[in-house]
Amino acid sequence: MSSDHAVRRAIAADADELARLLHDFNTEFDEYVPAVTVLSKRIAEHIERDHSTFFLAGTGPDGFASVRFRPSLISGTLDAYLEELYVAPTERGRGLGRALLDAVMEEARGRGADHIDLGTSEDDTAARGLYESAGFTNREGRPDGPVMLYYERDL
Repeated sequence: MSSDHAVRRAIAADADELARLLHDFNTEFDEYVPAVTVLSKRIAEHIERDHSTFFLAGTGPDGFASVRFRPSLISGTLDAYLEELYVAPTERGRGLGRALLDAVMEEARGRGADHIDLGTSEDDTAARGLYESAGFTNREGRPDGPVMLYYERDL
């Protein structure tokens, strides 16, 4: 893998870069997003308190991923939730998303997780293609099982 595809685990000192990327991500998709300064503070706290694990990729950096872990009542191990994965539009199609996804899955396995889930929009065909090519499915229990749906609501 070339150096511009190198992925590294982020530290609190990377919070400003992560905040910039997260802000770009939400802005690109017309989603509400706090100011970069607010995000930076929150990201640093998440890293310091081990609430989230972040990865950076590319020389810019040009992409990031964040993952959270929670204990599973069913398996007795951890479940991982891929909260965000973003690559800057000018860098897409070069393997950064795959490199970030691989790093997240490696981290999850290393922590003993036996399950990872995520959500993405139906019309984000590039993201769906990446996730499906990595073995993710939106079918319950078996390849021909019912389609799983993700719901959310503001409180």
